Amino acid sequence: MPDLEIRRANTDDIPAIMKLLHQVNDVHAEGRPDLFIEGKTKYTPEELEQILADGARPIFVTADSDGTVLGYAFCVIEDHAGSTNLQPITTLYIDDLCVDENARGKHVGTALYQHVIDYARERGCHNVTLNAWAANPKAVKFYEHLGLSVYKYGMEQIL
Repeated sequence: MPDLEIRRANTDDIPAIMKLLHQVNDVHAEGRPDLFIEGKTKYTPEELEQILADGARPIFVTADSDGTVLGYAFCVIEDHAGSTNLQPITTLYIDDLCVDENARGKHVGTALYQHVIDYARERGCHNVTLNAWAANPKAVKFYEHLGLSVYKYGMEQIL
């Protein structure tokens, strides 16, 4: 595993995060062009600034020894204590996880995911969840390799 630093993202990381957001979106646009627009991103730089300021939505980045951002994990802390039908647990939801296409296969994603797991444990979370697109089987296989399993299905019927 390369020498990596995993830390909370800051506003100086926005350009690198935007580059990775383009990579993620383009993988999804290739797999589901009926849903995703090639060349776009899930968030704008302005939205990233707002997310970075929100303590309940931490973003972690993985950087190499030169400080180059190789990956990110967007997280959301979900507190179900006020729910009328769910157990009063806290979940850490991984909204998005990406490793730069040039750094894949080098255990960057595994290290990043383990950091997120440690962060969730430290905060007393009951579980960590995420969604994976069926059109991205490499991601599904990666998450299964990390030990994640299906806990719900998202289904559709295209009209």
